[in-house]
Amino acid sequence: MANVSSKILRFKRQVAVRFSLRNDQAETEVIDASLRSGVELVGSTPWILMFAILVACIGLNVNSTAVIIGAMLVSPLMGPIMGIGYGIGIYDFALVKHSFKNLGIAAAISLFTAFCYFLLTPLSEAQSELLSRTSPTIWDVLIALFGGMAGIIGITRKEKTNVIPGVAIATALMPPLCTAGYGFAQGNWRFVTGALYLFSINCVFIAISSAFVITILKMPHQTFVEEKVKKRVKHILLAIALVTTIPSIFLAFDLVKKEIFRNRAMAFIKQEFRFEQTHVADLSVEPSDKRIEVSLIGQILDREKLNKIEQELSLAGVPGAKLIVHQGADNRVDINSIKEGIIGDLYRNNLTLVEDKNRKIEELEAKLNGLSRQELASNDILNEVLAQIPDAEKIVVGNGIAAQAVDHDKNQKVHLLKITVKKPVNQNDQAKFLRWFQARTKDPAAEVIIEQFVKAKSKR
Repeated sequence: MANVSSKILRFKRQVAVRFSLRNDQAETEVIDASLRSGVELVGSTPWILMFAILVACIGLNVNSTAVIIGAMLVSPLMGPIMGIGYGIGIYDFALVKHSFKNLGIAAAISLFTAFCYFLLTPLSEAQSELLSRTSPTIWDVLIALFGGMAGIIGITRKEKTNVIPGVAIATALMPPLCTAGYGFAQGNWRFVTGALYLFSINCVFIAISSAFVITILKMPHQTFVEEKVKKRVKHILLAIALVTTIPSIFLAFDLVKKEIFRNRAMAFIKQEFRFEQTHVADLSVEPSDKRIEVSLIGQILDREKLNKIEQELSLAGVPGAKLIVHQGADNRVDINSIKEGIIGDLYRNNLTLVEDKNRKIEELEAKLNGLSRQELASNDILNEVLAQIPDAEKIVVGNGIAAQAVDHDKNQKVHLLKITVKKPVNQNDQAKFLRWFQARTKDPAAEVIIEQFVKAKSKR
């Protein structure tokens, strides 16, 4: 029993050492100075913020994720938010107030910059990157919470890593402000409220997670704090967290319901509209009003078949859904766009086939050219051999495969010259001739076979 207890104790110590936040923690003064300096919004920082906001606005405007990420990497918005969390963690309410002030100024600068950009840009359509910042959910709360924890742990280390830029990208502080600026410019208040709510979620939970980690690290308090004040601060933080989280839970629940409806509706259409002469040309599912809209091409389905399909909706898990079918001469079926799509597919397929054939033709031409060059070289070698051995009876020039008796995988292609002579050739001349042929063909493995012609005796 004592042995088991010692093993458990040793295991606990190993876990404690491995997950200890104090192993590489920076000095208290260094952490304090770093977090306080990040709160400031003077000098170059406002300019960096404005330029980063403009870059993010362009990324949202042209729907470029890479550009948006680049803007978030240089954003200075994280500093004041972590300053709020740090101030709460050490009960430095002057720092909290100062951080709130700078965060408000930074948000105002960002909103004004984004408003001016979207007011002047000729591209006014809301892209998917913009739309994704208008409906925050509970998952955004979790991202901000865990991202804030990672960020404050990273900033309290001796060796600074790329944690802070990563957190800035994950929590996406800038895009919601840009989206709110777009909403102000377009007069779309749903965009404004949704984006500002997402920004609020990020700020609140990054600050709360920062305060939580600072408390765990037992950073020294600014002044002596009574237990009553500590309890009041905790209650206020809990209330803010609940007020911020509850709407996101309802939004997440609504999002999940819509996604379930969409998946079931698409599976239903795929299952029920399987006919030999009728095909689905277009499908639109609108979960908000439970509408499923289908455009068909081919043979027209009669009313009886459609009624039977509609009766299956409740069994498919989409009760109350409204099925709208467009077919035949219905002007909702865009035949021209379907034709264009088919022609485009045929053109792309034919283009691929043509490219494949052209590539094969080029390969065959290269092989033919190689054979032609080889034939010319063979003729030249024949003439050169005859110049050196005028009485050669027979000359054969070609390529062969040199096979290894032990290892057949090491076979190689070699040049081969076979000469039949009337008079025998001594060993020195044969060696010279071999060196000449190897240099002539640029093949060190080339071989020369010289044999004497023997006239066959006639039978009597």
